[in-house]
Amino acid sequence: MMNLARCYHRDNENKGETSAVITVANRIYVTQEYAEAFEQRFRERAGLVDQMPGFVSNQILRPVNEGDPYVVFTIWNSRQDFLNWVRSDAFVKGHAQSGTLPKEAFSRSNVLEMHEVVQDSSRPDLEAEPHGGPFKMH
Repeated sequence: MMNLARCYHRDNENKGETSAVITVANRIYVTQEYAEAFEQRFRERAGLVDQMPGFVSNQILRPVNEGDPYVVFTIWNSRQDFLNWVRSDAFVKGHAQSGTLPKEAFSRSNVLEMHEVVQDSSRPDLEAEPHGGPFKMH
C-alpha cells in the first residue's frame, strides 16, 4: 500500500510545515453490469484534479462485497482546497470529459462524505483539521 504520509502536503514539501488534512469519500453504487465501464471512466479520466493546489491523492476503491459501493477517495490539505476544486472550471471540465453512464448503471444515489483527519499514525506531527462544521456542497 502506498505511504500516504509522504504524499501529504506536497505544496509544503521541504518547508518543514505541518498542516491539517481532510478526506473526501464519494460512495457510488454501481450495478454489476456497469462495473467495468465505471472503472474504465476513471482509467481515462482527465486528471485535472491532480493539478489543483492542495490536492494530495485520488484512489478508486472497488468493493469486494456485492451491493457495496465503489469509493472515490481523495485527500486534500484543507477543506478550502477541496471547495476550491468543486467550484472550479476544471471540476466542470473534468467531469464532462469523464463521460456519463446511463441512469440504470447506478442502483442508488451516491453518498458524499468529508472527514477531518484528527490523527494519523504515520504522521505523529500532523495537526488535526480544525472542526469546520457541517459540509454543504452548495
